[in-house]
Amino acid sequence: MTGSADFSAAEWKVILEGPTSAGMIVLSAERGGTFREVFAIAKAYTEARKEHGDSALLDEIVSRKPEIDHARAHSPQELKEHGLQRIKEAIALLDQKATPQELADYRRFVTSLAQRVSVAKTKGGDQTASEAERAAIEAITQALEAAS
Repeated sequence: MTGSADFSAAEWKVILEGPTSAGMIVLSAERGGTFREVFAIAKAYTEARKEHGDSALLDEIVSRKPEIDHARAHSPQELKEHGLQRIKEAIALLDQKATPQELADYRRFVTSLAQRVSVAKTKGGDQTASEAERAAIEAITQALEAAS
């Protein structure tokens, strides 16, 4: 089982920031709805905690407060580029040190969080992401598969 002890403090920070980087990329893909989208990130962590036991690595990640990368972006594009790089770095680290199942669980969690954020501001039960949000999720998916 892989956990924080298998990584340096800097590496673990990157791994913790991967999921929230995905959420921030989707959040910034389209204007409006910030409160609901941030709440969706928190809810993804809460629900993952309830599924405790499937992955020790994921359990350790979601047992902490969501870690936000505090690098200052001057535009949504810069935030997206930096976030995608952060996700790729996290995947590369996990590819080296985690089991294939743990890596798959991490990818699934990041994807699920991004999708949850994409539909967070919809009203009236419409669970459809916007075109910009779908493009953001596609970019995140590509970053998650970069190390494969």
